Amino acid sequence: MATLHGVQLFRDTDGNVAQLHGIGVQRFGDRWYAYGEIKNRGNLFQGVACYSTTDFATWRNEGTVLPVGDEDSIIGPKRIVERPKVMRRPSDGKYVMYLHVDGENNYSYAHIGTAIADSPTGPFEFLATFQFRGYESRDIGVFQDEDGTGYILSEDRPHGTHIYRLSEDYLSVVEDVVCLRGTDYWAGYESPIMVKRDGTYYWFGSQLTGWDCNDNMYATATDLHGPWSEWRPFTPAGSRTFDSQCDIIVPLDGVGDDADQWHASRFLYIGDRWHNKDLGNSELVTLPIEIGDGKALLEWHDEWDNGL
Repeated sequence: MATLHGVQLFRDTDGNVAQLHGIGVQRFGDRWYAYGEIKNRGNLFQGVACYSTTDFATWRNEGTVLPVGDEDSIIGPKRIVERPKVMRRPSDGKYVMYLHVDGENNYSYAHIGTAIADSPTGPFEFLATFQFRGYESRDIGVFQDEDGTGYILSEDRPHGTHIYRLSEDYLSVVEDVVCLRGTDYWAGYESPIMVKRDGTYYWFGSQLTGWDCNDNMYATATDLHGPWSEWRPFTPAGSRTFDSQCDIIVPLDGVGDDADQWHASRFLYIGDRWHNKDLGNSELVTLPIEIGDGKALLEWHDEWDNGL
């Protein structure tokens, strides 16, 4: 069993600070694979790092799985490229990575980027960027439903946050399922997360406050098209989500063929505690989150046993 702390700066098996910022996590086989923004030299793109783990305490360095592109390329060293998320597409077993790809040291481009690999540890080949019907796309999340359908959650500043249904090859959008703004809030939510338990979808996100933390929110529905509940906090009011921004919520039950992420009973919340002047050393908040019966609750623990 592994002991986690409420907040910690993880080091990998090579002894280096694990670059798990803007983290995306999926389980492939008997290991979880985590993809993070490398932030050692500020906010511009430095590649996507991959780590694997069996307990979220020990992180094996799997290397840089998507390197920086040429100087003037769309994933070059002048660009902002964030929120790496990976899903395994059912049609052929390949691994598809999604990214928020933006401008040269600015947020003027606002596209979704795609890359592909034969292995969860890459190397990933960058493919293209796109916008669906011209809608901006900033922070993203991904979700794979029980029937294998893939979805991208995409924050679009002028309109709200979308749930997009992906094509069979996972490389384009075929439906704008829903686009929501917050309850009594002018925008949608960034850093979007989707999990499902026992037929209910739980949608999490962060308000738009830059590097500063806020009370992150969630809503629920039994159909992705809605109706969706009102948005409400899942931590005590004013806690600013324990000084974190939600990144991913990981179902913990089962391993290998016994894993069933859609009916799990235990979940791990991971959120960034950003240090905007030292991004590479930003810690992660790692806490158990209770999800079920249409409710979500995150409580503080200095340390806890995750049962793995």
